[in-house]
Amino acid sequence: MHRIGFREKNMSTLPQISPGSAGVLLIHGLTGTPNELRFVARGLKAAGFEAECVRLAGHCGTEADLLATGWKDWFASVEQAADALRAKVKHLFVGGLSMGAVLAIKYAIEHPDKVDGLGLYGTTFFYDGWSIPWEGRHLTFLFPLVIALGFGRKKRFMETWPYGIKNERLRQAITSKMHAGDSEAAGLPGNPWPSLEQFYRLAADVQKKLHRVQAPAIAVHAREDDVASLANVHIIQRRFAGSVETVILADSYHMVTVDQEKGILVDRSVDFFSRIVARAAREKSA
Repeated sequence: MHRIGFREKNMSTLPQISPGSAGVLLIHGLTGTPNELRFVARGLKAAGFEAECVRLAGHCGTEADLLATGWKDWFASVEQAADALRAKVKHLFVGGLSMGAVLAIKYAIEHPDKVDGLGLYGTTFFYDGWSIPWEGRHLTFLFPLVIALGFGRKKRFMETWPYGIKNERLRQAITSKMHAGDSEAAGLPGNPWPSLEQFYRLAADVQKKLHRVQAPAIAVHAREDDVASLANVHIIQRRFAGSVETVILADSYHMVTVDQEKGILVDRSVDFFSRIVARAAREKSA
């Protein structure tokens, strides 16, 4: 999601690290686009980080493109992009928005020796926010069975107000592109049921292995998240083996990387990643 300018006034206050020292791979959400993380990437780059936004397999195209892929394809996109970035930097951080955060956790589980830290933004293991209808919050466990029986393959869960965005001007700009069919800029307007079923398979796989996450993490979540409640953050806090630094935003909805407090998210992420890099440097010189 673009047309989001980086606040120049923040640049002088951000910690600076040496070029090539660290990189951050950013992962968008289900039916989303890399534009969801562009503002964050710019903030990280201003602080000296290498920052790249991966495009997940099947995304930024048609619904048919998305349906031709599953969660293993999406994760393969992350692995390829993360490994390429890791080859260019000394320290690798992986972050993501919504389902992208779950994929970041998955990478840390499968490749613990390659990840120095995690940035988890609006982490979503299940859709239970205040804007999600009752059936969406309580009947998701039936998705695998429904899809396996051949039902619902042409159904989709359409996004509705407030579309994860509290800022009204930004919400209007993004939703107009979404409904105009500009999926490359704003993503698809709905989640196909088969893709949601794949998401829940991914989330279930990751939740079973959360105790294996050793990497330190910063978890940024909106108190009024309309898509994924704070219960998703509580799962991380309880089950991670590594430390979790939690930031709760008071004036945003689900899309915390583009909404009203995105500057806070960038500042806290830069500070968190920079501290890890600095600590590693101290330990090396000790």
